[in-house]
Amino acid sequence: MNRIKQWIEQGPLLVDGGMGTYFSSKEHLPGSGCEMASIEKPVLISAIHREYLEAGARVIKTNTFAANRPTYRHTETVRRIIRASWNLAVRAAAPFGAEVFADIGPVTGLPPAAAAREYRFIVEEFLSLGAENFLFETNADDTGLDEAAAYIRSKAEDPFLAASFAVLPDGYTRSGIFGEDLIRDLTARGNFDAVGFNCVSGVRQMARLLEDMDLEGVTLSIMPNAGYPTVVGNRTFYDSDPVYFGRGLAEIAARGASIIGGCCGTTPAHIAAAREELTKKSRDLRSAPGRSRSEALAAGEEEDRVPESPFFEKLRAGEMPVAVELDPPETADVRKYMDGAARLAAAGCDLLTIADCPVARARMDSTLLACRVKRDLGMETIPHLTCRDRNLNATKALLLGLSAEGLRNVLVITGDPIPTAERDEVKSVYQFNSRKMAAFIRGLGRKSFPVPFHVFGALNLNARNFDVELRIAREKVEAGMVGFFTQPVLSRRALENLKQARRTLQPAGAYIIGGIIPVVSQRNALFMENEINGIHVSQEIIRRYEGLDRDAAEALALELSVKIARDMAPFIDGYYLMTPFGRTKLMARIIAGIRG
Repeated sequence: MNRIKQWIEQGPLLVDGGMGTYFSSKEHLPGSGCEMASIEKPVLISAIHREYLEAGARVIKTNTFAANRPTYRHTETVRRIIRASWNLAVRAAAPFGAEVFADIGPVTGLPPAAAAREYRFIVEEFLSLGAENFLFETNADDTGLDEAAAYIRSKAEDPFLAASFAVLPDGYTRSGIFGEDLIRDLTARGNFDAVGFNCVSGVRQMARLLEDMDLEGVTLSIMPNAGYPTVVGNRTFYDSDPVYFGRGLAEIAARGASIIGGCCGTTPAHIAAAREELTKKSRDLRSAPGRSRSEALAAGEEEDRVPESPFFEKLRAGEMPVAVELDPPETADVRKYMDGAARLAAAGCDLLTIADCPVARARMDSTLLACRVKRDLGMETIPHLTCRDRNLNATKALLLGLSAEGLRNVLVITGDPIPTAERDEVKSVYQFNSRKMAAFIRGLGRKSFPVPFHVFGALNLNARNFDVELRIAREKVEAGMVGFFTQPVLSRRALENLKQARRTLQPAGAYIIGGIIPVVSQRNALFMENEINGIHVSQEIIRRYEGLDRDAAEALALELSVKIARDMAPFIDGYYLMTPFGRTKLMARIIAGIRG
């Protein structure tokens, strides 16, 4: 039986601390990669391993965190680093009877298939050297991990595989995925023996994080930082006292962590302090774990339920609600906008949707405007949230505010790119795509909101390759989206794609809110056909507007919109009307036509 598996059955297993930061402190260097030191300064790397072992670590990690081709470019260079690092670690561990983890950091900047191939390349190098124990650490998601683990298990007789995710103190990775979800999903798939967290958070933040999670039955690996970093003169320092760190780490072990160690800023002194505290604590003195949220629910102590979304309730009841999109104003004067919104509410609009800076041009913030409409008019709203302009922190802060304001629905889209001519002045932020943001919001819902948001997405019925669009839509449903607002139907092809979407997405439980935009002139039709991405207007419709004045064109818009609504009705769960040029009177007539 693998020795690490035997050891963790006997009690918490202590691993070494942060090689990179300790190396940098010894060399008086900025915090940068130290993997080449296994080749260039082997005596120093061996000495660091030995210090950690003398401090009490029973497992050390190879000096290979960033040993991958995206970082070091050349295949042979990576192979040399892995070989040298492995040999140094094995030789250092042998006199102490210790074990070695093949340490593999995240492979970033590659698409999933390429990342999986890179992990396999790294794993093959370690396997050729006799590695049996692997640690995949500091990950933001699980891309490529299962593939790498399955490959190791196909080649090694009895390996020990651990994976660790870097989470902020609120429990989310930089990819916006909730750490508890990552741990549970990876554990459920059965390829890893231990799963847990490392880096970013200090020992106390990590302990509080674990208190809020329900991870019963998981073999946990926990390796915090030595507190928060301080940058002085381009160098990074961690000031956490070793005794403080050791006590906190021992408490984490007492709460059930099977593998413990240190990450950035931890030194042999921190590991020695942890070893001393572990020897003081018996497992009988383990602190009582905090109750999970599910236990609080069972005890009836959870907060009173707050109102649900009337729009979503109508969707669920099959009542075909009507949502209307009204673009936010370009100035701070909202009087005209509020008048138009009130007109739509009076006409029977169930939900007002508000775009988020359409075509990447600044307008009034969709979320603030949504709150204003809800407060002043009592009208339910759904703001669009683009992935373009907010990072993880800004997104979470915004969602907390929206929840407090009583909003229950959001429409998540990637967002139009910044026009080329403005990119030197206006910078895009794309920490998320729409699937990652949906998963982030879903994860937040269990911890941060009295009622989780209903997350909707966009579905382009006019996509050139609609099979790909549907595949992505299914991935969005898996990420937590409950339904889709579609691009407008203005052609037979779009209607056929809508039928296909119904067949594909209805079994997955996703609602479809069918898009309708009234064409108000031939010029408008030509503009949408030629210049608006995601909209296709048939030539038949374009020809019908030839020579019409405004009144006649609006009459035709009403006729066509009502007809399209009736054609799509068997394949949708609600209507999504898009207001052209602020013409809310026309939209009120269309709502009446659909309702009639």
